[in-house]
Formats: sequence, C-alpha cells, structure tokens
Amino acid sequence: MSTAKDGKPRDAESQKERGVALRAFFYIFGTHLIAGFVMLLFYLGEHANK
Repeated sequence: MSTAKDGKPRDAESQKERGVALRAFFYIFGTHLIAGFVMLLFYLGEHANK
C-alpha cells in the first residue's frame, strides 16, 4: 500500500473512484462543448444572409 504526501495510506479503490469521477467530468464537459458548437452552427445558419 502506498502513502500520500500527508502520510495517509491510499488504496487502489480510491484511486479508481477518482479516475472515474475525473473521466466523467471530462466526458460531460466535452459533450456540452460539442452540443454548444452544434447550437452555434444552427444559430449562425439561421441568421445567415441568403
């Protein structure tokens, strides 16, 4: 078992949970970023001079 900088032991489960939470955050952020970009394209297409 490894120890953190503060001397408390870390286990594999807590590292996995942190990794899953971080991955979920990036997936959610990325999905919102892509959705925002698509909405921007629709907005610009709607207001384009034809």
